Amino acid sequence: MINSFLEYLSFEKKYSVHTVTAYKNDLISFKDFLIIKYDQENVLEVNYSQIRSWIIALVDLKMSHRTINRKVSSLKSFYKFLQKTQLIEINPLAKHKALKVPKKVQIPFTAKEINQVIEMSSGKNDFTSVRNKLIVELFYSTGIRRAELINLKENDINFLDKTIKVLGKRNKERFVPLLNSVSQTLNKYINLKKQFSIGLEELFITEKGNKIYETLVYRIINSYFSTVSSKVKKSPHILRHSFATHLLNEGADLNSVKELLGHSSLASTQVYTHSSLDAIKKVYNQAHPRGNKNE
Repeated sequence: MINSFLEYLSFEKKYSVHTVTAYKNDLISFKDFLIIKYDQENVLEVNYSQIRSWIIALVDLKMSHRTINRKVSSLKSFYKFLQKTQLIEINPLAKHKALKVPKKVQIPFTAKEINQVIEMSSGKNDFTSVRNKLIVELFYSTGIRRAELINLKENDINFLDKTIKVLGKRNKERFVPLLNSVSQTLNKYINLKKQFSIGLEELFITEKGNKIYETLVYRIINSYFSTVSSKVKKSPHILRHSFATHLLNEGADLNSVKELLGHSSLASTQVYTHSSLDAIKKVYNQAHPRGNKNE
């Protein structure tokens, strides 16, 4: 049954290998708990009290509420699948409420910090400097995810229309506009890339001519921003966060930002609105007839 569910996630839901593996590990963890605690292998006969005892065991292991919620979410999806395929009548997790998780406030980079990093590589014409500058520019000007950037192909770029085709989660395609300055850096990079790799369809490569990888992209962003920012978290996701926050601060429509980010629902995009609250308050106070215009 678990294997059928994992196949469903892979082939029907089009989840990534990484996501399917996470589901598999969570389900095996629960099944192992059932065998050890209750000497029970049949997942069809599970009740909520057994699941609750598993949750308590995870809490006792000092796992974070966020991690436990993810594991329980995997289990809930599994039982929804069993219900859908009529192997069970009632989802034992139907009325489960997630554990409370403290909200993480992610602080975006300032426009000044981002410009400082871009300027660090400006004027440098070696392959690594141009590539790294392009990575920063693409993250900030398009809001793409790290995995999306790594999987970009050269033929995803349309210099004529100044757009880039991005393959997002669940193989959803979207087109994101390219700034003129980014198009110029792209042209420069592609010409330099020919020295290291001819015929490799992936856009970003290492100095050895191989496809770029996740940890290298993280190191590039962390290293560059460590020189200009004292923020605790300096990652590709913070650049994506900065992209969304800065657009909203400048008055961009929430639905437009949602499409640019490749979100399936507005709820995912709304997490970025808290960062623009100060800007909203400022506009409100200046525009409202009874606002504090001098503040």
